Amino acid sequence: MQRIDFQTEPSRYRHWRIEHDGDVAYLIMDVDQAGGLGEGYELKLNSYDLGVDIELNDAVQRLRFEHPEVGAVVIKSGKDNVFCAGANIRMLGKATHGHKVNFCKFTNETRLAIEDASENSRQTYICAINGNAAGGGYELALAADHIMLVDDRRSAVALPETPLLAVLPGTGGLTRVTDKRRVRRDRADVFCSIEEGIRGAKAVEWRLVDEVVPNSKWNDTVAKRAHEIAARSDRPKAAKGVVFTHLARKIDADRISFSHVDCDIDRARGLVTITVRGPSQAVPASVEAAHALGDRFWPLLAARELEDAILHLRANEAAIGVVLLRTEGNAPAVLEHDDFLIENESDWLMREIRHYLKRTLKRIDTTPKSFIALIEPGSCFAGTLAELAFAADRSLMLIGRRDGDNREAAAITLGAANFGLYPMGNGLTRLETRFLGEPQTVAALKEKVGVPVEAEGADELGLITQAYETFDWDDELRVMLEGRASFSPDAMTGMEANLRFAGPETMETKIFGRLTAWQNWIFQRPNAIGEQGALKLYGSGVSPTFAKERV
Repeated sequence: MQRIDFQTEPSRYRHWRIEHDGDVAYLIMDVDQAGGLGEGYELKLNSYDLGVDIELNDAVQRLRFEHPEVGAVVIKSGKDNVFCAGANIRMLGKATHGHKVNFCKFTNETRLAIEDASENSRQTYICAINGNAAGGGYELALAADHIMLVDDRRSAVALPETPLLAVLPGTGGLTRVTDKRRVRRDRADVFCSIEEGIRGAKAVEWRLVDEVVPNSKWNDTVAKRAHEIAARSDRPKAAKGVVFTHLARKIDADRISFSHVDCDIDRARGLVTITVRGPSQAVPASVEAAHALGDRFWPLLAARELEDAILHLRANEAAIGVVLLRTEGNAPAVLEHDDFLIENESDWLMREIRHYLKRTLKRIDTTPKSFIALIEPGSCFAGTLAELAFAADRSLMLIGRRDGDNREAAAITLGAANFGLYPMGNGLTRLETRFLGEPQTVAALKEKVGVPVEAEGADELGLITQAYETFDWDDELRVMLEGRASFSPDAMTGMEANLRFAGPETMETKIFGRLTAWQNWIFQRPNAIGEQGALKLYGSGVSPTFAKERV
């Protein structure tokens, strides 16, 4: 498959458009039938593939940053009597298993970003369903805070994957129906077992939608509801947004380069080294100065570049199993930028940047690769960048300096950002997750804020996995990486996914846990993808043949 690029912008959209009405934005889905990311399928009935969702993700991000005046976003269809038929079945039938997994994961991360915008940006999402919202189409609606359904005796909501395709709703549909919409279990069982879906007043009674509206009052009621919800937002109506410019990125055969992030790929060893550089300029003198920097402001630019690098590796470098995380720069400068975000948390843009960093770090948590942080002289694992070490599956730290290296000894520096700015999907900080059941340890670590902790101290505090002397470093790292490479990639993915989300279960951790399970089992079973499977035979007029054994 061609290299997948996650960078886009509105002038290049083929499937979405954005219209504005004061404090309300309309995010209109009008999928180009011939605009599929791959070959051999048409995106009929507003069905979607990864390319459609890349545009949606970009639109969601831009609405948060570029349009502070918008307090409500209405997702609607640009086609008459059709909302969205969900993920394109032909695409799923032709895609490799790895592509299906990445597609479903990215799609769900986009849905979570919509929910994050409603919760944390006060840019509330509404879904206006005119036509059938089936499968992934209804799952898109489920991401909104308020769902409206036209009452025209045709339009309905449905999750028909089980009866039609022998699979499950792939982007959190089951979990959102029960945990978010609070649909009764037996009703959910019925709903997910019928092809035709549910419409009208019954959809409201079952909590599948929030209101149904007569066709004659549809447009006026949608607009009225959107403006009512937007009026409750605290977003500044007169503020100037920050426009996302195209990232300065260079992709070579074995290297991806940004201004603050580099990826060096070693294909022979199946690993990549990601280096994140700290800020090269002093913290802005004021919030106004930070706004003037726009998307060149270091925390925002670093988040965008790191996110693009992670997504690129996920989609285009499946054989790369290990990611080495390194940092470079000045630790105090990172902490100063963190403090700037915290001190100005009431400013809408600083709030957006903080949540963007949170979502970018979550991309690491859900990426199926082994992450190893290497903390060496010249590193700046401080504050926000220390989160990279805490997100890693292991972290190794060099004791002292190498011969001839006059840089300061390796250190890790905690900042206020490590104690609440970037919760994981389980609702805990990475330090709380690391020291689960040891709240006293996390409390004691607050006394270390701003203090560089060198290797032996970091080891004693439990901040790293292992500290090594210079004469052991190369050999120990080599042995560990060779051992990692000798294990089954499938087993490693399962192990890492289980270990990363210790602690309480949330809707988000349920979604990703169940997503991993159903993708790697149900989507591989003959009943779904065999020659007589439902996914293979869909639309052929031939009924699938199922093996009847329950496993």
